[in-house]
Amino acid sequence: MSEVQKTAKNAEALPPRPGAGFFDDGLEHKSAYDLPLEKLNPINPRLWSEHQWQECFERLRAEDPVHFNETEIAGRYWSLTRYEDIKKVDADHHNFSSAHGITLGFPVGTELPEGALKTTTFIAQDPPEHDVQRKTVTGVVAPSNLATMESLIRQRTIDVLESLPEGETFDWVDKVSIELTTLMLASLFDFPLEDRRKLTFWSDIVFAIPQPGGIIESEEERRDGLLECLEYFSGLWQERLKNPGSDLVSMLAHGEDTKNMQPMHYLGNLLLLIVGGNDTTRNSMSGSVYGMNKFPDQYQKLKANPSLIPKMVAELIRWQTPLAYMRRTANNDCEIGGKQIKKDDQILMWYASGNRDDAVFDNANDIDIERPNSRQHLSFGFGIHRCMGNRLAELQLKILWEEILARFDNIVVQAEPKRTLSSFVNGYTHLPVQVFRKQ
Repeated sequence: MSEVQKTAKNAEALPPRPGAGFFDDGLEHKSAYDLPLEKLNPINPRLWSEHQWQECFERLRAEDPVHFNETEIAGRYWSLTRYEDIKKVDADHHNFSSAHGITLGFPVGTELPEGALKTTTFIAQDPPEHDVQRKTVTGVVAPSNLATMESLIRQRTIDVLESLPEGETFDWVDKVSIELTTLMLASLFDFPLEDRRKLTFWSDIVFAIPQPGGIIESEEERRDGLLECLEYFSGLWQERLKNPGSDLVSMLAHGEDTKNMQPMHYLGNLLLLIVGGNDTTRNSMSGSVYGMNKFPDQYQKLKANPSLIPKMVAELIRWQTPLAYMRRTANNDCEIGGKQIKKDDQILMWYASGNRDDAVFDNANDIDIERPNSRQHLSFGFGIHRCMGNRLAELQLKILWEEILARFDNIVVQAEPKRTLSSFVNGYTHLPVQVFRKQ
C-alpha cells in the first residue's frame, strides 16, 4: 500500500456532491409556476441537465428572492437569487464563512459518514489561511506571466482549429473546449502532455453525480479516481522538490505556507486548481459557440466587427455562468432580504440567477455583445474569493474567437447540446457542430 493510500484509508468523508439526494422528481416536467413556492428547489440537478432552471429563478427573484429549503440530509439552506443580495454576501467574508464548504453539504457539526475523502482547499477557508495559500499560487496568472503564455495559447488554438474537419459533424466539447483547456492546465502544472486527459477525468469526477453509465457509477469510483490523482501529483511534487520550475506544483512544494501540507490538503488544492482551470473555461468555450448560434444577429454583428470580441467574451461569461452557485455559511444570526438567517445556516449564492436579474441587466436572458455593464457579471465572484484565473479565462476565450473569426465563415450547431447533470457546474457534455472555412 502506498503512502497516499495509507493516508487516505482512514480519512473522513466529504459531504455529498451538489444535488446528490436533494432533488424533488416532481420538478422534472412541470412549470415552476405550477408548484407551491415552497416546493421550488433549484439544487435539483435535473433542472440544469434539462436546461429548465431559468423559470425557477425567474419566479424566485419575483416572489421569494431569499428562499428557504430544508432536507434531512442538508438541513437548512437559503437560496439568494437577486444580484444585490448575492454580491453583498459574497463580499462579506467576516459574516459569511467559506470554511465549511463551497457547495451544499451536511449541516455544520454533523458527523460525516465513513469511506469518502475529506480534502481541504484554500477557497474553502477564511483569512488568514486563505490569503497566504492563495498568494502562493497567484503568480502563475500574474499579468507578466499571461503575456508570456499568450503566444503559446494562440499557437495551440490555431493548431486545434486547423485540425477540425469541414462539412462533418463533430463534438465541439471534445475536439476544442476540452482539448484547449486541458493543454492549458498541463502547461500550468508542467504536467506530461501525453497524460493530459487524466486532468479532464479528475476534474469531471469531483462534482459528478454517480449514475449508471455515467462518468462514475459509485462513490467508490470517485474515491479511487481522486486517489489516483493524488498519487500522480505526489510523484510530481517529489520531482519538483529536486527540480523546481515556475509551475503550480513547484509553487505549492516550495511555498512557505504550503510546503508542509498534508496529502488531503494537497489534493484539495489540486482539485480546486484543476476544476477552476478546466470546467469554467471549457464550458464558456462551448457556451460561446452555442450562444452565438442562439442569437445569430449577435453572431453577425461580431463577424462584421471583430473588435467587439472582448465585450462579447464578458457577455458570454455572464450569460453562460459556468459555475451556477457558491455556498457560504452564516457565522451569526442575521437578516437578508427580510428573512431571519440562523447561525450555521447554509447560504447558496446563485450566480446564474443574479446574472439573469433584469434589475441589473436589461433583457438579461438575451446575449447582447455590446451590453454596457456586462463586466459587472457575478460569474467570477466578489471579494477575497474572486476567481484568481479570471484574466486567463478571458484571454483564452478572446484568442479562441479571434482565431475562429480569422478562418471560419460559420460554426453551425447541429442539435441541442447535452448538459452536465449538476447544479454546481453549468456545463456541456456534447455539442455537435459543423464548421465552414473561409474561401
